[in-house]
Amino acid sequence: MVEHGKTIGAVIMVDGARAIAELDPAAAASGSDLAVGDLVKMPGKLNTVYGLVHGIKAVAGAGNGERHQQVDIDFLGEVFGGPDAPFQRGVSRYPSIGAPLIAADRADALHVYARPSAPHVRIGKVHQGADLDAFLLTDDLLSKHFAVLGTTGSGKSCTVTLILRSLLHEYPDAHVLLLDPHNEYADAFGDIAKLVSLESLTLPYWLMNSEELVETIVRTEGDDREDQIGILRNAVLRARREFTRNAELSSFITVDTPSPFSLTDLIKIIDAESGKLERAESVQAYMRLIERLERLRADRRFAFMFSTKMAFDNLDEILGFLLRIPVEGKPMTVVDLSGIPSEIIDVVVSILSRMIFDFALWNPRSDDVPLLLVCEEAHRYIPRDDEPAFMPTKNALARIAKEGRKHGVSLCLVSQRPSDLSQRILSQCGTIFGLRMSNDTDQEFVQRALPESARSLMRALPALRTQEAIVIGDGTTVPARIMFDDLPPEHQPRSKSARYSSAWKADSSSADMIKQTVARWRFQRRRRPQGS
Repeated sequence: MVEHGKTIGAVIMVDGARAIAELDPAAAASGSDLAVGDLVKMPGKLNTVYGLVHGIKAVAGAGNGERHQQVDIDFLGEVFGGPDAPFQRGVSRYPSIGAPLIAADRADALHVYARPSAPHVRIGKVHQGADLDAFLLTDDLLSKHFAVLGTTGSGKSCTVTLILRSLLHEYPDAHVLLLDPHNEYADAFGDIAKLVSLESLTLPYWLMNSEELVETIVRTEGDDREDQIGILRNAVLRARREFTRNAELSSFITVDTPSPFSLTDLIKIIDAESGKLERAESVQAYMRLIERLERLRADRRFAFMFSTKMAFDNLDEILGFLLRIPVEGKPMTVVDLSGIPSEIIDVVVSILSRMIFDFALWNPRSDDVPLLLVCEEAHRYIPRDDEPAFMPTKNALARIAKEGRKHGVSLCLVSQRPSDLSQRILSQCGTIFGLRMSNDTDQEFVQRALPESARSLMRALPALRTQEAIVIGDGTTVPARIMFDDLPPEHQPRSKSARYSSAWKADSSSADMIKQTVARWRFQRRRRPQGS
């Protein structure tokens, strides 16, 4: 058993962010239980450097055949002066060759993992001891973005819930918008969030910019696609300008301006333009656009966007509702995307992402209402750079990742397939929560997005337990392996797998259940329709 506070070896190599020490033969012979993840320190004349053990190996001695134990150490930070001096991340003065290697004791651990003086929230315990709390630095976590990455079953959804609930408990006047593709988070945040489903979502068609309008309305590939795009953009610009009663605003309106227009007027404009053509074959592009617009207007699945009742200016109400301004006891909006038609879901995410950034960009008091966008299944919208994607969505999220910090917009990326994410965008995240990952490609991808000094800690990813994570970056006081706190049952997301072992032991199904399912399916409702 290694004796904490006792010299157990000496430094034999220093290289930037790491060191190698050789264990004293007596310490090795006594059965030292120094293990990967243990905290050690290396005192010098002016400072004491702390580090984490990330590897232990036996090497042959020179000439005599004896084997020695060497310890690989990653630097965490340093303390200048006496034991009461504050711990600081980073190393300004490296340990010298021959500096003693000392097993850190409880006082050292409490010093390194101390409660920070900056604004913070507590999320769990540090791997080094059950009495060591793990903290997140609020401003650095949010202002520099963060990502939660882990394979299915690693506790990813619970981790997101715990982090957000910890933040919202401490800061009840926050402004958070969570995109929920699988309807997992309604139970987790039902007491502190506005829950928005397909039935309650209002996202008028006139909020779309030209790229989103093209994606939604121009559905055909063929010779007249470019013709349709040109016709649509010209008609939308004209419809926007004709609808506004503000002459001054009209001159500023572009095809991308989020100003209302009438669908009926748009169809009339397209139809009138087609009547000016002399050749019948030239009318096809116009007719396809009108047919598509009529279909969208008649399809109740798209009523949240294409209802004829939406041709009025309520942008301020939409923004206030989605961004929780004023908060009124509900600092979060959870948008359930599971019921939205698949052919338009990318457009919906694009609108929401772009709207958040544009609101912050044009708000002269954006510092007063900083916003957090949580993007679940982020790989669907910002796939790796060589994969096709709906570019408006990818561009909107990339813009938040690059410029959000300057305008008070924070981004949280959540993914079970990190290797499918855009590395360019992931690298903008200042804090990474790495949960269990067994896939070599995912592990290598995450490590490439991190600084060299942090990569060795991520090698523990395959061995992590459920609810455990490696946390690295600006949002944590020090890189650490942590165990998250338990979530009470009423705050757990709906991410549990079906229990086949119990469900298949009893015949609990019925014909009535099938009828209810079919009714919900046909009505496109998550809730049971009345009278069914």
